[in-house]
Amino acid sequence: MIIEVLYKSADIFFVVFHTALILFNVLGWIWKKTRRLNFYTLILTGASWFILGIFYGMGFCPLTQWHFEILEKLGHSNLPRSYIQYLIERLSGFMFNARFVDTITFIVFFIALIMSVILNIRQEKNKSGRNSGFYSRYN
Repeated sequence: MIIEVLYKSADIFFVVFHTALILFNVLGWIWKKTRRLNFYTLILTGASWFILGIFYGMGFCPLTQWHFEILEKLGHSNLPRSYIQYLIERLSGFMFNARFVDTITFIVFFIALIMSVILNIRQEKNKSGRNSGFYSRYN
């Protein structure tokens, strides 16, 4: 009984934490104060997907692995490979094609990474005073 409560609590933790991290990865570049941290979380995510992915499968995420292990202990089976696909299904009840979800996920990741890199570079240039004037006030 206590173990089941712990697993259910861990499930809720992972849904909240992992979803918040995903949203931060996608949107954290928007605000100046979070840009650097957003860049770091995007780099860690990319390293997980593409470096750990060499060993565990492309797109590997330890958070997904841990969460899915908990879900399996709670009796869930036939979990999708993609955490995004899992979230969409869990939160909306809709099941989309896995390849479609993976493609959109990678596109959004790379757009967020590009925006983070560009805005972090621009922000660093503005800090050093190399970019001053009208335009730099609004970056």
